Amino acid sequence: MVVPPAREPMAQETELKLSLHPQDLPRLLAHPLLRSGARPGQRLLNTYFDTPALELRAARMAVRERRVGARTLLTVKTAGSSVGGLSRRGEWEVPRPRGALRFARFVDDAALARQLDAWAGALVPVFHTDFTRRTWLVSHAGARIEIALDQGELRSGSGSAVRRAPLLEFELELLDGPVDALLDLAHTLVLGPDGHHDRALRLRPAQRSKAERGYALFQGERPAPHKAAPIALHDAMPVREACRLACLAALQHLQANEEGLLDAARDARQLPDPEFVHQARVALRRLRTGLRLFRAQLPADWVRYWSTHWKELAHVLGAARNWDVFDTEALPTLLPEPDARADAAALRAWVRAQRQAAQRAAVAALAAPDHALAVLAFTRSLLALPVAGRAPAGGLSAWARAHLHDGHARLREQAREARRLGPEGRHELRLALKRLRYTQEFLSGVLPPRRAARSTAGLAEAQALLGELNDLSTAQALLQQAPAGLAPALVAALQTGLQAQLDAGLLALPTLERSLERAPLPW
Repeated sequence: MVVPPAREPMAQETELKLSLHPQDLPRLLAHPLLRSGARPGQRLLNTYFDTPALELRAARMAVRERRVGARTLLTVKTAGSSVGGLSRRGEWEVPRPRGALRFARFVDDAALARQLDAWAGALVPVFHTDFTRRTWLVSHAGARIEIALDQGELRSGSGSAVRRAPLLEFELELLDGPVDALLDLAHTLVLGPDGHHDRALRLRPAQRSKAERGYALFQGERPAPHKAAPIALHDAMPVREACRLACLAALQHLQANEEGLLDAARDARQLPDPEFVHQARVALRRLRTGLRLFRAQLPADWVRYWSTHWKELAHVLGAARNWDVFDTEALPTLLPEPDARADAAALRAWVRAQRQAAQRAAVAALAAPDHALAVLAFTRSLLALPVAGRAPAGGLSAWARAHLHDGHARLREQAREARRLGPEGRHELRLALKRLRYTQEFLSGVLPPRRAARSTAGLAEAQALLGELNDLSTAQALLQQAPAGLAPALVAALQTGLQAQLDAGLLALPTLERSLERAPLPW
């Protein structure tokens, strides 16, 4: 009987996970860093366990049994953080003990061990991973890093009900040295064996672990859009640390939705859920808002470069979002089905074709090696920002109130200007609303919860109305792109209908703008 040590200290696992396009595998293996030093490949058979109610999944933990040759290992992994493909989490691993599982014998977090022991009797197999792992040990930029290439499959169920998904992952695990070395090595590998941007590999930072993918397979879940998560700020936090957390949270929000969009786009039978593009755009707006909010504490050239970069990506996603909204919201209202007229069918087909083209452009931008390189570079530069120092005088909450006070003052001024300037003023007001709303959401952790929620809800309501008016104006602009010979009478009628909706919506603007002039402060 193999007896594990009474207490196995937790290892803090820091790794960078990347997904690889299968066609790029030969070029990856030809990289100079991987031409030598490879260890013999090992087949790893893994079984993941959970309770019937999937309580470990809910706690974002994993219990895994791994067979490696004649050995069987038991592993516990805790919830961690992941952004830019870089993840940190706790891990315990011991030889699999015989008999009843007693996690307290090797998990040195007492509360966690008690909870695992409470679940132990109910654990059942949920899914499996079966893959061959090839590894390399490299020294790079002052660090020792283990590179692992996993190729195989995930599997759930049995017999005729078995479900499978291919697995091709590339992981860099930091054994010792600076975290920056992981990101530098990843950048070097993405550039490919030639070291040129124009021949870079389709090797993308990945957010989802094998466990997350396995649970989705077990549940038969399709990728779902993700909304922004709250940011954990506190009053004693230096401003640059708050900036780092806010920008990394926005990047994580972007990556969660780009993964879902790319996965959904592989099914050529239907268009992806429009919410993926919408949430990716929201993430980029939040990211750009964070750069604007904290720009006084950051290098000016750095802010200028990354603001421009993310703005260009937002423009590509914006085109896809505009066609999504037009095809799924505006057009069905203006041209409800069933409608057997040939010109209606022709117009719908043209709109769908424009939407598909915009979606393809968005997917291509997110799948491009340049985007992977940008995510790695941005993550690396954020982590490299020095954050040493004290919180602002009066704490981060005082700094937040000062910035939000100025933002609300500008909003009130722009609300007054919007009535005078017409469409241009409304556009500027809508942008100001977005920026202020996202700024308040960033800083909500150091604001009075109820007042902040009430103020932000008022901003969101006003933003929604202005967004509806903007969608109507955008629909008019998209219809103007229709070829001259494509259902001209129908297009003219739809333009008239859009203008009528726009005129009706404009009647609510004076009341809205007056309410914004009296918008409550979030403290």
